Amino acid sequence: MANPVLPSSGVLSPLGLDAVRILPGFWGDRVALNREVTIDHCQEWEEREGWIGNFRGERPRRGREFSDSEIYKLLEAMAWADHPGLPALAEIVAQAQEGDGYLNTRWSGSRYTDFEWGHELYCYGHLIQAGVARLRTHGEDQLTQVVVKAADHVCRRFMEGTETCGHPVIEMALVELYRATGAERYLEMARRFVERRGLPALADIPFGRAYYQDDIAARQAQVFRGHAVRALYLASGVVDVAVETGDEELLKAVESQWERTVARRTHLTGGMGSRHADESYGEDWELPPDRAYNETCASIASIMLSHRLLLATGDARYADLTERTLYNMLATGVALDGRSFFYANPLQVRVPAVPLNGVNHAAEGGLRSPWFDVSCCPNNIARTLASLPAYVAAASGDGILIHHLTPSEIRHGGLAVRVETGYPWTGSVSVRVLEDGAGAIGLRVPAWATDATLAHIPASSQDAPLPDGPVIRPVGPGYASVEGPWRAGDELRLELPMRPRWTFPDRRIDALRGSAAVERGPLVYCAESVADEPPLGNLTASVEPPVERAVDGVVELEIDASLSAAGNGGWPYGDSGAPGEEADVRLRLVPYHRWGNRGPATMRVWLPTI
Repeated sequence: MANPVLPSSGVLSPLGLDAVRILPGFWGDRVALNREVTIDHCQEWEEREGWIGNFRGERPRRGREFSDSEIYKLLEAMAWADHPGLPALAEIVAQAQEGDGYLNTRWSGSRYTDFEWGHELYCYGHLIQAGVARLRTHGEDQLTQVVVKAADHVCRRFMEGTETCGHPVIEMALVELYRATGAERYLEMARRFVERRGLPALADIPFGRAYYQDDIAARQAQVFRGHAVRALYLASGVVDVAVETGDEELLKAVESQWERTVARRTHLTGGMGSRHADESYGEDWELPPDRAYNETCASIASIMLSHRLLLATGDARYADLTERTLYNMLATGVALDGRSFFYANPLQVRVPAVPLNGVNHAAEGGLRSPWFDVSCCPNNIARTLASLPAYVAAASGDGILIHHLTPSEIRHGGLAVRVETGYPWTGSVSVRVLEDGAGAIGLRVPAWATDATLAHIPASSQDAPLPDGPVIRPVGPGYASVEGPWRAGDELRLELPMRPRWTFPDRRIDALRGSAAVERGPLVYCAESVADEPPLGNLTASVEPPVERAVDGVVELEIDASLSAAGNGGWPYGDSGAPGEEADVRLRLVPYHRWGNRGPATMRVWLPTI
């Protein structure tokens, strides 16, 4: 099955790219743009920056010590997208592999001398994931041979001892290779890498061992901490190991860590990672909007983890977080033209960024850039969008559960359905049965949709309407299912309330006291001000119902707000704290994922209300 995650057990069984086809719409358009534009864009920049040339032996070597991994992520994207450029790129990579399977353009002459920062095993992890994608979409070829040879080298070199990599990813990659090949050594190697964390297995560093999750054993940790991408990649691998070895204690440990992290260390957008200094989680309730790092790669890792937990448990809350992260982080990370990207995703930008046509050396800023010195995010976006159909639905027995509401065709067993919807702009979702069949059809009702309804409309009623109309029942958050049998033309119609709503932060979040944000459906909204007109730093929002307006098929919002005078020219502190003279304005709010597409701008999600 063409799927990046194929557990051998769990409450739900994933449906892959061969069972789910995303049709034009919010996600279908992005998947097509990724295939037609973004993948080629990434390859062009990797050639331009010399990262692909490293595999040809071009000197001096260019790029960071982990740049090999970006070529591997690109290969994975190409595999899922059936991109014609894969064989030629795989041939270039294959030429650089050494006889014993070792493959790294940075460390060939000094192998395994820097486990803390060298990223050798990290690079293998992404290579293996590319090989698994190719194996599941195409079958054995030169790339898969390279991958097996490299994985066998890792097993020979690391099966004994206590060594591991400062950047996790090898763990989940090896488990997936085990699932694809049945070779037990890959699962055992992954299990040992997981169990070595916290021994400690790595040297201490200025950030502390928590930076790469080596401060405490995975099964003893209480919350995700340290570098956010590392933490989430490791947790994904831990879930994979737990599922394949039947280790319920280990799985429950990650569930508990996820729960506390979501409750106390996750931003409204689903973003994770509060600190710029070490790209890490902060402490509980440390969620500043303007200094939030929220790396795009961390959001993709969060999607990977939540999807794994969803398959293992069937709990809809994991799909809820995945949806929030998809619409407000993954969609935000790439511009509408598919050629520029955000690395960090703060919830407030105070100063408009300077436009860049080349490499962004800072990776911060408030403007998407075509490339970065560390360009993990563009390639991560490319491989995630290329494999996105595999996240849409799952099999539950002989039935189908639809996690994500996007136009699509889904086939499993004796069921074939077509999903039609304008979501996230509209709340109507139609699931039409294409062929006679049997089994339950279920749709996820998002956690925010507390007064949704579901109607079952038999095909026969379309010619002879039912006397009292279709049966409509209220459905609450979670999965709403209807049992078959089904006739071609039968329809389920889900209606979700799409009213804008004000959201208020927990009072323990110091940085957000006295503020509120606006959401509509799965989307977080923000105020965007090109050239800082109006000046967003001076506003106070009125918490009245926002007004909707359609702009080129996109739902934007308007609210009442007031702007304070620019300042009194004296001391900014005093007895009253009053803002002084104010002027009323109508403030335009746009979906967070669309901000920054009109040029340099300031932006804020959390709006002061007092």
